[in-house]
Amino acid sequence: MEPLSQAERADALDGLPDWDHDASRDAIVRSFTFDNFSQAFAFMTQVALLAEKADHHPEWSNVYNRVDILLTTHDAGGLSERDIDMAQAIDALVE
Repeated sequence: MEPLSQAERADALDGLPDWDHDASRDAIVRSFTFDNFSQAFAFMTQVALLAEKADHHPEWSNVYNRVDILLTTHDAGGLSERDIDMAQAIDALVE
């Protein structure tokens, strides 16, 4: 797996308007807010199933109704197509 080029990264991020690029980690990040802890935890469970199926696991944290997700491909040393695919799948859960 190779990291995305600058042009590929820019194109990918144009298609993910709710995600921000974390240049220090060459990753993408997004925060999700729900009505309560149960909804946040249910969302995390759905993401966990996607991640396991894709064998691509996010870095994340949960505080009450908020879930923060960071995606990067450690094997590639930065942002890769796997991260973009995972972000799109995660976005589909909340649309």
